[in-house]
Amino acid sequence: MNTHPSILNEVKLGNYKVLARTLTLVENDIAPANLILRDLDSKNNIPVVGITGPPGAGKSTLVNAITNHFVSTEKRIAVLAIDPTSPFNFGSLLGDRIRMSNQFNNPNVFIRSLATRGALGGISAKTIEMVDVLKASNFDLILVETVGVGQSEVEIAGLADKTIVVLVPESGDEIQNIKSGLMEIADCFVVNKADRDGADTFANNLKKIIHQGVKTIPILKTVADKGTGIDELCKWIVKPSDANHEKKAFLFAEKAWRIIQQQKMQHIDKKRLREEIQAALEEDHFNIYRFADEFI
Repeated sequence: MNTHPSILNEVKLGNYKVLARTLTLVENDIAPANLILRDLDSKNNIPVVGITGPPGAGKSTLVNAITNHFVSTEKRIAVLAIDPTSPFNFGSLLGDRIRMSNQFNNPNVFIRSLATRGALGGISAKTIEMVDVLKASNFDLILVETVGVGQSEVEIAGLADKTIVVLVPESGDEIQNIKSGLMEIADCFVVNKADRDGADTFANNLKKIIHQGVKTIPILKTVADKGTGIDELCKWIVKPSDANHEKKAFLFAEKAWRIIQQQKMQHIDKKRLREEIQAALEEDHFNIYRFADEFI
């Protein structure tokens, strides 16, 4: 690849080959990634929609259906699928990408998977950087799909302009335990697989819980694999967001926090950390806090 200004020009023109290589540079901290990131316009207005929810909620199928809808109206869509990483092999699990295989040859769709590299909620500084690179290209919409595991999915709020939380009727008993953090980040709840038993009851219970909150959150029902309810959801996606200035500042503060965190942690070698922990565990009076103080 040549000098970074011409790389950025190609990215802006929608050259997928250069975009894919640029994302690889950024993901792996290879020069001139640093320079490229510092030349981006961080305030551009391409909407980023986060889609989160528990495993098995049908997020990939939903992303596929949303993508089909927008592509049929000649829109250009980027999908960043964040896959949980095994702490043992650091590989990313790309199984559910297969469900989007019909999109791979579509010139208006760009799909990229990213391993979370152990970031708890699946949102690492790398995700932020890669979304910002995608925003530099000529897409109409960027979808970020992440597995929601526990409270940590709240992190997606620091990345997306709108966040969709996908649930399924089987979440029944869990509905009482929906984390307040999830309530705070959800701009829209989607009850997917809504043709299953108990879907209406589930949606009604969800409504009751939500109405106790401060903001009104729409609840939409979909059957993603049949395309049911997708039109209404897509109408909501393109509706201008009423995000206020304060929320914008909050989102950028979250992003800056992650970027600073990553930069401060850069010198910490995880492999050496594991080796030294292994040796330290042999000592009789091992203490994790003293170990951390000395390691830092």
